[in-house]
Amino acid sequence: MSELLQVADVVAREKGIERDEVLAAMEQAIQKAARSKYGLEHDIRAHIDRRSGDIDLKRFREVVEEVEDETVQVTLDYARRKDPAIEVGGFLTDQLPPIDFGRI
Repeated sequence: MSELLQVADVVAREKGIERDEVLAAMEQAIQKAARSKYGLEHDIRAHIDRRSGDIDLKRFREVVEEVEDETVQVTLDYARRKDPAIEVGGFLTDQLPPIDFGRI
């Protein structure tokens, strides 16, 4: 079991709350730290694997016909270079590198 999951288990037990609530709060903290690093305007989402403790950090950008905000939108032409099956209204995801936990 990863150290992150062990911490979540201890906090959940000590506070008398569900482990998933603790992990959801951890995900929110990681997202906040990532937005501070990459830019507050980005749609960044974190997910902690409930079995391995691995952290998945991704940036989401909406596929649109005409881009109004480059930080959260991409054109269909650009998106199709990465995912040929994607359509307008879908989301292109970019894997982000892990952040330094010493700064959280």
